[in-house]
Amino acid sequence: MMILLNWLFVMVMFLGGVWVFCSSRKHLLAVLLSLEFIVLSLFLGLILYLNKFSYEMFFSMVFLTFSVCEGALGLSILVSMIRTHGNDFFQSFSILQC
Repeated sequence: MMILLNWLFVMVMFLGGVWVFCSSRKHLLAVLLSLEFIVLSLFLGLILYLNKFSYEMFFSMVFLTFSVCEGALGLSILVSMIRTHGNDFFQSFSILQC
């Protein structure tokens, strides 16, 4: 019973992150935070899956390393956007502009 509650918690976390990702269209920071929340829910699901079948936890560390790299890349994009455009609104810049 407890295992089903854990999986339900992971699914609610994942779907909540996807819902925020799809509904937030103004700020880049909200989009990046929702992506990190999705990655966190996937990491929790991976840990639960690996513990269920008594596998090694090495792959979870590789996944965590890639998620940290993804977060650092998103933060660098946010900082460069704020430096060039002054804010993180999507409407304030044009993609076609160099």
